[in-house]
Amino acid sequence: MPAPSTSASTTRNAALAITALAAGGFAIGTTEFAIMGLLQEMVTDLGISVPAGGHVISAYALGVVVGAPLLAALGAKMPRKRLALGLMAFFAVANLSSFIAPDYGWLLVTRFLSGLPHGAFFGVAAVIAASLVAPTRRGWAISMVMLGLSVANVIGVPFATWLGQQAGWRWMFVLVGAIALLSVALVARFVPFQAAHPDASIRRELSALRRIQVWLALLVGTVGFGGFFAVYTYISPTMTEVAGLPLSVLPLIVGLYGVGQVVGNVVGGRIADRSVMGSIYAVLAGTAVILAIYAWAVQYKAGAVILVFLVGAIGSALTPALQTRLLDVSPGAPSLASSLNHAALNVANALGAMVGGLVIAWGWGFRSPAVVGAVLALLGLGIALLSGELDRRRAKQGLEGSGQPASGAGPVPDTSSSR
Repeated sequence: MPAPSTSASTTRNAALAITALAAGGFAIGTTEFAIMGLLQEMVTDLGISVPAGGHVISAYALGVVVGAPLLAALGAKMPRKRLALGLMAFFAVANLSSFIAPDYGWLLVTRFLSGLPHGAFFGVAAVIAASLVAPTRRGWAISMVMLGLSVANVIGVPFATWLGQQAGWRWMFVLVGAIALLSVALVARFVPFQAAHPDASIRRELSALRRIQVWLALLVGTVGFGGFFAVYTYISPTMTEVAGLPLSVLPLIVGLYGVGQVVGNVVGGRIADRSVMGSIYAVLAGTAVILAIYAWAVQYKAGAVILVFLVGAIGSALTPALQTRLLDVSPGAPSLASSLNHAALNVANALGAMVGGLVIAWGWGFRSPAVVGAVLALLGLGIALLSGELDRRRAKQGLEGSGQPASGAGPVPDTSSSR
């Protein structure tokens, strides 16, 4: 419920603005994941191998990695609405250019360009959404923006996959471009103008990169989440060639993954509220177990269907905790922190697609990416444990310095100097 001091008109305007931003998230989520369900159609049309098709997915992810910190920093002095409009308009044009890409090489370029505004848009959208509501409702506002990404995997991705199968895989990019242009119109209409923060600067945003806990959090997302993408990138050939499911059911399969993602986001947010680091530990351990089971159970139709849902849920459960962790260790740079979270997850996308493609190319079969993914999840858990240990040591040192008992000290935010 809205705060008592918030008028019905203000609440309605905020809801419309957040919906406009969520539409952009819906477009981004659709283009990011629908190509995975159309992988076989794409490689057949272009005359390339499945691992080479995975590089198209990696190109988009690398665009996110490059664009997220760069555009978030460069746009620090811009009014937030203007920055959001520019990012989404660029995203629309880049996706439409993928539709007319004449060959594999140009497709790689256009997918890289499409990824550039991804993380920066989510970063600025989260800051705008939080500013439109009372401080006690900021978490809700940000989650509503991110809901566009989750809903895309339930509605947008299955529909885009179906459209690509019926009309040709390239038409998925037309659909995404149209949704992005709709978001531009909605943002222009409903998001209020906000002047840039008077102290905003590139230097202020980039100061967060001097903190070791920021880099450890990014590594957790990059390595731990890489296992999830090692599996999901090649879901199309795995479902048809290993599980023996017909190609026609793939839209339902990716839709089931999307439902799992929505569930994972909700559950992940709740357990992160109880313990951020404890949530990260539990989810990464659970990811390793589920991916190991997937490698065996995916040969059975029922097992494949159940595990697709669980992979979507466990993977998405990590995102809220990582977002919170980056905000905790990045004081003074909220836009960059939000952007870096998506950069890390898309490095994971590129890493997972690349490693999964390698083991397939080596002849290990379509179940092998799940084994590699389980190993990556365990490596991510190790990094998370290191980060938590550094927190405990800092807390102990602080308590000993103040003369208080050191026992029972828990994780504390990173307070390392950014000078």
